[in-house]
Amino acid sequence: MNARPEKILALQFKYLGDAVFITPALRALKEFNPAGELHVLVPAEVAPLLKNLSWITKIWPLPRTRGRARLREAWPVIRALRRENFNRAVDFGGNDRGAILSFLSGAKIRLAPDHHRLLAKICYTQRVPVEALPASWVQRNLQLLAAWKIPPPISDRLEIVPDAVLEKSAGAPFPPGTIVCHVATSNDRKQWPAQHWAEFYQLACAAGLNLMFSTGPSQREQNFLAEIKKLVPAAPVLPTSPSLDVFLVWLKQATVFISGDTGPFHFAAALGVPVIGLFGTGDSICRAAPIYRTEQIVAATDCACDRLNKNVSACDESNPCMATITPAQVLARLKKILASAELAH
Repeated sequence: MNARPEKILALQFKYLGDAVFITPALRALKEFNPAGELHVLVPAEVAPLLKNLSWITKIWPLPRTRGRARLREAWPVIRALRRENFNRAVDFGGNDRGAILSFLSGAKIRLAPDHHRLLAKICYTQRVPVEALPASWVQRNLQLLAAWKIPPPISDRLEIVPDAVLEKSAGAPFPPGTIVCHVATSNDRKQWPAQHWAEFYQLACAAGLNLMFSTGPSQREQNFLAEIKKLVPAAPVLPTSPSLDVFLVWLKQATVFISGDTGPFHFAAALGVPVIGLFGTGDSICRAAPIYRTEQIVAATDCACDRLNKNVSACDESNPCMATITPAQVLARLKKILASAELAH
Protein backbone atom coordinates (compact mmCIF):
# COMPACT_ATOMS: atom_id res chain seq x y z
CA MET A 1 0.00 0.00 0.00
CA ASN A 2 1.27 3.47 -0.86
CA ALA A 3 1.84 5.44 2.35
CA ARG A 4 1.16 8.83 0.73
CA PRO A 5 -2.08 9.25 -1.23
CA GLU A 6 -1.43 10.44 -4.76
CA LYS A 7 -3.41 11.69 -7.70
CA ILE A 8 -2.67 9.40 -10.64
CA LEU A 9 -3.67 9.76 -14.30
CA ALA A 10 -3.84 6.68 -16.56
CA LEU A 11 -4.07 7.00 -20.35
CA GLN A 12 -4.93 4.56 -23.13
CA PHE A 13 -5.25 5.81 -26.71
CA LYS A 14 -5.50 2.64 -28.76
CA TYR A 15 -8.52 0.48 -29.60
CA LEU A 16 -11.66 -0.46 -27.67
CA GLY A 17 -10.34 -3.88 -26.70
CA ASP A 18 -7.14 -2.33 -25.34
CA ALA A 19 -9.20 -0.29 -22.87
CA VAL A 20 -10.61 -3.50 -21.38
CA PHE A 21 -7.11 -4.96 -21.08
CA ILE A 22 -5.99 -2.11 -18.80
CA THR A 23 -8.66 -2.78 -16.14
CA PRO A 24 -6.47 -5.17 -14.09
CA ALA A 25 -3.66 -2.58 -14.13
CA LEU A 26 -6.09 0.16 -13.12
CA ARG A 27 -7.18 -2.03 -10.21
CA ALA A 28 -3.52 -2.50 -9.25
CA LEU A 29 -3.10 1.29 -9.17
CA LYS A 30 -6.15 1.68 -6.93
CA GLU A 31 -5.08 -1.09 -4.56
CA PHE A 32 -1.63 0.51 -4.33
CA ASN A 33 -3.12 3.97 -3.75
CA PRO A 34 -6.49 3.33 -2.01
CA ALA A 35 -6.77 6.75 -0.38
CA GLY A 36 -5.66 8.62 -3.50
CA GLU A 37 -7.42 9.50 -6.74
CA LEU A 38 -7.35 7.51 -9.98
CA HIS A 39 -8.28 9.41 -13.14
CA VAL A 40 -8.41 7.85 -16.64
CA LEU A 41 -8.04 9.70 -19.94
CA VAL A 42 -9.42 7.83 -22.98
CA PRO A 43 -11.00 8.61 -26.36
CA ALA A 44 -14.64 9.61 -25.99
CA GLU A 45 -15.87 6.47 -27.77
CA VAL A 46 -14.04 4.30 -25.23
CA ALA A 47 -15.43 5.98 -22.08
CA PRO A 48 -18.57 3.76 -21.74
CA LEU A 49 -16.33 0.76 -21.08
CA LEU A 50 -14.86 2.28 -17.92
CA LYS A 51 -17.19 4.99 -16.68
CA ASN A 52 -19.27 2.77 -14.37
CA LEU A 53 -16.32 1.33 -12.41
CA SER A 54 -16.95 2.77 -8.95
CA TRP A 55 -13.30 2.72 -7.90
CA ILE A 56 -12.21 5.11 -10.67
CA THR A 57 -12.38 8.71 -9.46
CA LYS A 58 -13.05 10.28 -12.85
CA ILE A 59 -13.11 9.36 -16.55
CA TRP A 60 -11.90 12.06 -18.93
CA PRO A 61 -13.37 11.46 -22.43
CA LEU A 62 -11.43 13.18 -25.20
CA PRO A 63 -12.85 13.67 -28.72
CA ARG A 64 -10.75 11.75 -31.25
CA THR A 65 -10.61 11.47 -35.02
CA ARG A 66 -7.97 9.07 -36.30
CA GLY A 67 -5.27 10.83 -38.29
CA ARG A 68 -6.48 14.33 -37.38
CA ALA A 69 -5.89 16.53 -34.34
CA ARG A 70 -8.96 18.18 -32.80
CA LEU A 71 -7.14 20.81 -30.76
CA ARG A 72 -10.10 23.20 -30.43
CA GLU A 73 -12.14 20.50 -28.66
CA ALA A 74 -9.22 18.93 -26.82
CA TRP A 75 -7.67 22.06 -25.37
CA PRO A 76 -10.33 22.72 -22.67
CA VAL A 77 -9.88 19.12 -21.48
CA ILE A 78 -6.10 19.53 -21.39
CA ARG A 79 -6.36 22.77 -19.42
CA ALA A 80 -8.67 21.09 -16.90
CA LEU A 81 -6.27 18.17 -16.58
CA ARG A 82 -3.38 20.50 -15.78
CA ARG A 83 -5.38 22.06 -12.96
CA GLU A 84 -5.61 18.64 -11.30
CA ASN A 85 -1.88 18.68 -10.44
CA PHE A 86 -1.32 14.95 -10.97
CA ASN A 87 1.57 13.34 -9.14
CA ARG A 88 2.00 10.66 -11.80
CA ALA A 89 0.75 9.65 -15.23
CA VAL A 90 1.04 6.25 -16.88
CA ASP A 91 0.34 5.87 -20.60
CA PHE A 92 -0.35 2.19 -21.30
CA GLY A 93 -0.31 2.68 -25.07
CA GLY A 94 2.88 4.65 -25.55
CA ASN A 95 1.86 6.05 -28.93
CA ASP A 96 2.44 9.63 -30.10
CA ARG A 97 -0.98 10.92 -29.08
CA GLY A 98 -0.61 9.45 -25.60
CA ALA A 99 2.90 10.86 -25.29
CA ILE A 100 1.76 14.41 -26.06
CA LEU A 101 -1.23 14.18 -23.72
CA SER A 102 0.92 12.75 -20.93
CA PHE A 103 3.29 15.68 -21.26
CA LEU A 104 0.51 18.27 -21.46
CA SER A 105 -1.24 16.80 -18.39
CA GLY A 106 1.48 18.38 -16.25
CA ALA A 107 2.08 15.22 -14.21
CA LYS A 108 5.51 15.30 -12.58
CA ILE A 109 6.30 11.63 -13.29
CA ARG A 110 5.26 10.17 -16.66
CA LEU A 111 5.67 6.46 -17.44
CA ALA A 112 5.10 4.50 -20.67
CA PRO A 113 6.32 1.52 -22.72
CA ASP A 114 9.12 2.70 -24.99
CA HIS A 115 8.41 2.03 -28.66
CA HIS A 116 11.56 4.00 -29.58
CA ARG A 117 9.74 7.03 -30.89
CA LEU A 118 11.28 10.49 -30.65
CA LEU A 119 8.28 11.90 -28.79
CA ALA A 120 8.71 9.26 -26.07
CA LYS A 121 12.13 10.65 -25.16
CA ILE A 122 10.71 14.15 -24.95
CA CYS A 123 7.38 13.49 -23.22
CA TYR A 124 8.00 10.73 -20.66
CA THR A 125 10.23 10.82 -17.59
CA GLN A 126 10.30 7.01 -17.31
CA ARG A 127 10.27 4.48 -20.13
CA VAL A 128 10.33 0.69 -20.15
CA PRO A 129 11.61 -0.88 -23.40
CA VAL A 130 8.72 -2.68 -25.05
CA GLU A 131 11.04 -5.62 -25.72
CA ALA A 132 11.38 -6.11 -21.95
CA LEU A 133 7.61 -6.45 -21.47
CA PRO A 134 5.53 -9.67 -21.81
CA ALA A 135 3.62 -10.37 -25.02
CA SER A 136 0.29 -10.73 -23.16
CA TRP A 137 -1.52 -7.39 -23.17
CA VAL A 138 -2.75 -7.74 -19.59
CA GLN A 139 0.61 -8.87 -18.21
CA ARG A 140 2.37 -6.14 -20.21
CA ASN A 141 0.31 -3.45 -18.50
CA LEU A 142 0.93 -4.97 -15.07
CA GLN A 143 4.66 -5.34 -15.72
CA LEU A 144 4.86 -1.70 -16.79
CA LEU A 145 3.65 -0.70 -13.31
CA ALA A 146 6.50 -2.69 -11.77
CA ALA A 147 8.66 0.33 -12.68
CA TRP A 148 6.80 2.07 -9.84
CA LYS A 149 7.10 -1.03 -7.61
CA ILE A 150 3.34 -1.54 -7.83
CA PRO A 151 2.43 -5.21 -7.25
CA PRO A 152 -0.16 -7.10 -9.33
CA PRO A 153 -3.80 -6.71 -8.23
CA ILE A 154 -5.59 -9.29 -6.09
CA SER A 155 -7.31 -10.48 -9.28
CA ASP A 156 -6.24 -9.97 -12.90
CA ARG A 157 -9.75 -10.46 -14.31
CA LEU A 158 -11.12 -8.04 -16.87
CA GLU A 159 -13.93 -5.83 -15.58
CA ILE A 160 -16.75 -3.77 -17.09
CA VAL A 161 -19.93 -2.59 -15.35
CA PRO A 162 -22.91 -1.68 -17.57
CA ASP A 163 -25.03 1.40 -16.98
CA ALA A 164 -27.46 0.56 -14.14
CA VAL A 165 -30.23 2.85 -15.44
CA LEU A 166 -30.04 1.38 -18.95
CA GLU A 167 -30.13 -2.14 -17.53
CA LYS A 168 -33.64 -1.39 -16.28
CA SER A 169 -34.87 0.14 -19.54
CA ALA A 170 -32.88 -1.33 -22.45
CA GLY A 171 -33.92 -4.95 -22.60
CA ALA A 172 -32.04 -7.10 -25.08
CA PRO A 173 -33.77 -7.70 -28.45
CA PHE A 174 -33.52 -11.47 -28.06
CA PRO A 175 -35.21 -14.05 -25.83
CA PRO A 176 -33.59 -15.61 -22.73
CA GLY A 177 -31.25 -18.46 -23.54
CA THR A 178 -29.86 -16.82 -26.70
CA ILE A 179 -26.26 -17.52 -27.74
CA VAL A 180 -24.85 -14.42 -29.43
CA CYS A 181 -22.27 -15.03 -32.17
CA HIS A 182 -20.25 -11.96 -33.18
CA VAL A 183 -19.00 -12.87 -36.63
CA ALA A 184 -16.61 -10.08 -37.66
CA THR A 185 -13.32 -8.81 -36.24
CA SER A 186 -11.20 -5.72 -36.86
CA ASN A 187 -8.79 -7.89 -38.86
CA ASP A 188 -10.37 -10.29 -41.34
CA ARG A 189 -7.51 -12.74 -40.79
CA LYS A 190 -8.92 -13.29 -37.30
CA GLN A 191 -12.39 -14.07 -38.65
CA TRP A 192 -13.86 -17.54 -38.78
CA PRO A 193 -14.87 -18.27 -42.42
CA ALA A 194 -18.46 -17.47 -43.40
CA GLN A 195 -19.06 -21.09 -44.39
CA HIS A 196 -18.01 -22.22 -40.91
CA TRP A 197 -20.42 -19.80 -39.23
CA ALA A 198 -23.23 -21.03 -41.48
CA GLU A 199 -22.48 -24.68 -40.74
CA PHE A 200 -22.22 -23.96 -37.01
CA TYR A 201 -25.62 -22.25 -37.10
CA GLN A 202 -27.19 -25.29 -38.75
CA LEU A 203 -25.61 -27.70 -36.26
CA ALA A 204 -26.70 -25.57 -33.30
CA CYS A 205 -30.27 -25.29 -34.57
CA ALA A 206 -30.41 -29.07 -35.06
CA ALA A 207 -29.33 -29.39 -31.42
CA GLY A 208 -32.22 -27.15 -30.32
CA LEU A 209 -30.07 -24.11 -29.49
CA ASN A 210 -31.09 -20.49 -30.04
CA LEU A 211 -28.42 -18.48 -31.92
CA MET A 212 -28.28 -14.86 -33.04
CA PHE A 213 -25.56 -13.26 -35.16
CA SER A 214 -24.11 -9.82 -34.51
CA THR A 215 -21.42 -7.71 -36.15
CA GLY A 216 -19.86 -4.25 -36.08
CA PRO A 217 -21.18 -1.15 -37.86
CA SER A 218 -18.44 -0.80 -40.51
CA GLN A 219 -19.24 -1.60 -44.12
CA ARG A 220 -16.67 -4.42 -44.19
CA GLU A 221 -18.24 -6.05 -41.13
CA GLN A 222 -21.75 -5.64 -42.53
CA ASN A 223 -20.65 -7.18 -45.82
CA PHE A 224 -19.23 -10.20 -44.02
CA LEU A 225 -22.49 -10.71 -42.16
CA ALA A 226 -24.39 -10.42 -45.47
CA GLU A 227 -22.15 -13.18 -46.87
CA ILE A 228 -23.19 -15.46 -43.99
CA LYS A 229 -26.87 -14.54 -44.37
CA LYS A 230 -26.77 -15.69 -47.99
CA LEU A 231 -25.79 -19.13 -46.71
CA VAL A 232 -28.35 -19.22 -43.85
CA PRO A 233 -31.10 -16.68 -44.64
CA ALA A 234 -33.17 -17.68 -41.60
CA ALA A 235 -30.46 -16.77 -39.08
CA PRO A 236 -31.60 -13.90 -36.82
CA VAL A 237 -29.37 -10.84 -36.55
CA LEU A 238 -28.87 -8.51 -33.59
CA PRO A 239 -29.82 -4.94 -34.59
CA THR A 240 -27.03 -2.39 -34.72
CA SER A 241 -26.89 -0.91 -31.22
CA PRO A 242 -27.69 2.80 -30.89
CA SER A 243 -24.69 3.22 -28.57
CA LEU A 244 -21.89 1.29 -26.89
CA ASP A 245 -23.68 1.73 -23.53
CA VAL A 246 -26.76 -0.08 -24.87
CA PHE A 247 -24.68 -2.76 -26.59
CA LEU A 248 -23.01 -3.60 -23.26
CA VAL A 249 -26.43 -3.97 -21.61
CA TRP A 250 -27.56 -6.30 -24.41
CA LEU A 251 -24.31 -8.22 -24.27
CA LYS A 252 -24.65 -8.97 -20.58
CA GLN A 253 -27.95 -10.74 -21.23
CA ALA A 254 -26.44 -13.29 -23.63
CA THR A 255 -26.35 -16.86 -22.34
CA VAL A 256 -23.02 -17.44 -24.13
CA PHE A 257 -21.01 -15.16 -26.41
CA ILE A 258 -18.92 -16.61 -29.25
CA SER A 259 -16.51 -14.72 -31.50
CA GLY A 260 -12.96 -14.35 -32.73
CA ASP A 261 -10.34 -12.17 -31.05
CA THR A 262 -12.18 -8.86 -31.14
CA GLY A 263 -13.32 -6.08 -28.81
CA PRO A 264 -16.84 -7.42 -28.12
CA PHE A 265 -15.39 -10.78 -27.08
CA HIS A 266 -13.32 -9.07 -24.39
CA PHE A 267 -16.31 -6.88 -23.41
CA ALA A 268 -18.43 -9.99 -22.84
CA ALA A 269 -15.75 -11.67 -20.75
CA ALA A 270 -15.33 -8.51 -18.67
CA LEU A 271 -19.11 -8.43 -18.09
CA GLY A 272 -18.98 -11.97 -16.73
CA VAL A 273 -20.76 -13.59 -19.68
CA PRO A 274 -19.64 -17.17 -20.52
CA VAL A 275 -17.50 -16.88 -23.65
CA ILE A 276 -15.96 -19.03 -26.36
CA GLY A 277 -13.11 -17.36 -28.24
CA LEU A 278 -11.95 -18.61 -31.63
CA PHE A 279 -8.21 -17.95 -31.77
CA GLY A 280 -6.00 -18.72 -34.75
CA THR A 281 -3.05 -16.45 -35.47
CA GLY A 282 0.06 -16.52 -33.33
CA ASP A 283 -0.46 -12.86 -32.46
CA SER A 284 -3.88 -13.56 -30.92
CA ILE A 285 -2.68 -16.59 -29.01
CA CYS A 286 0.25 -14.87 -27.34
CA ARG A 287 -1.25 -11.42 -26.77
CA ALA A 288 -4.94 -11.83 -25.94
CA ALA A 289 -5.55 -15.49 -25.09
CA PRO A 290 -3.40 -15.82 -21.92
CA ILE A 291 -5.99 -14.01 -19.77
CA TYR A 292 -8.60 -16.69 -20.51
CA ARG A 293 -9.14 -20.18 -19.12
CA THR A 294 -8.58 -23.19 -21.39
CA GLU A 295 -12.30 -23.92 -21.65
CA GLN A 296 -12.95 -20.37 -22.93
CA ILE A 297 -10.72 -20.76 -25.99
CA VAL A 298 -10.92 -22.92 -29.12
CA ALA A 299 -7.58 -22.53 -30.90
CA ALA A 300 -5.98 -23.81 -34.08
CA THR A 301 -3.83 -26.72 -32.97
CA ASP A 302 -1.17 -26.66 -35.70
CA CYS A 303 -0.49 -23.28 -37.20
CA ALA A 304 2.58 -22.57 -39.31
CA CYS A 305 2.56 -18.87 -38.46
CA ASP A 306 2.50 -19.73 -34.75
CA ARG A 307 5.37 -22.21 -35.11
CA LEU A 308 7.54 -19.80 -37.06
CA ASN A 309 6.87 -16.51 -35.30
CA LYS A 310 4.57 -15.94 -32.35
CA ASN A 311 4.43 -12.20 -33.03
CA VAL A 312 2.96 -12.36 -36.53
CA SER A 313 -0.27 -10.44 -36.98
CA ALA A 314 -1.77 -12.61 -39.74
CA CYS A 315 -1.70 -16.14 -41.13
CA ASP A 316 -0.71 -16.38 -44.78
CA GLU A 317 -1.08 -20.14 -45.11
CA SER A 318 -3.25 -21.55 -47.93
CA ASN A 319 -5.36 -23.11 -45.18
CA PRO A 320 -5.53 -20.21 -42.67
CA CYS A 321 -5.47 -20.77 -38.92
CA MET A 322 -9.10 -19.89 -38.39
CA ALA A 323 -10.30 -22.35 -41.02
CA THR A 324 -8.76 -25.25 -39.08
CA ILE A 325 -11.24 -24.71 -36.23
CA THR A 326 -14.27 -26.83 -37.12
CA PRO A 327 -17.94 -26.07 -36.40
CA ALA A 328 -18.18 -29.44 -34.64
CA GLN A 329 -15.39 -28.39 -32.23
CA VAL A 330 -17.17 -25.17 -31.34
CA LEU A 331 -20.52 -26.90 -30.88
CA ALA A 332 -18.92 -29.46 -28.55
CA ARG A 333 -17.40 -26.65 -26.45
CA LEU A 334 -20.72 -24.79 -26.41
CA LYS A 335 -22.60 -27.87 -25.18
CA LYS A 336 -20.00 -28.35 -22.44
CA ILE A 337 -20.40 -24.76 -21.23
CA LEU A 338 -24.18 -24.99 -21.27
CA ALA A 339 -24.07 -28.28 -19.33
CA SER A 340 -21.77 -26.71 -16.73
CA ALA A 341 -24.16 -23.78 -16.33
CA GLU A 342 -27.10 -26.16 -15.78
CA LEU A 343 -25.15 -28.09 -13.14
CA ALA A 344 -24.26 -24.82 -11.40
CA HIS A 345 -27.95 -24.04 -11.03
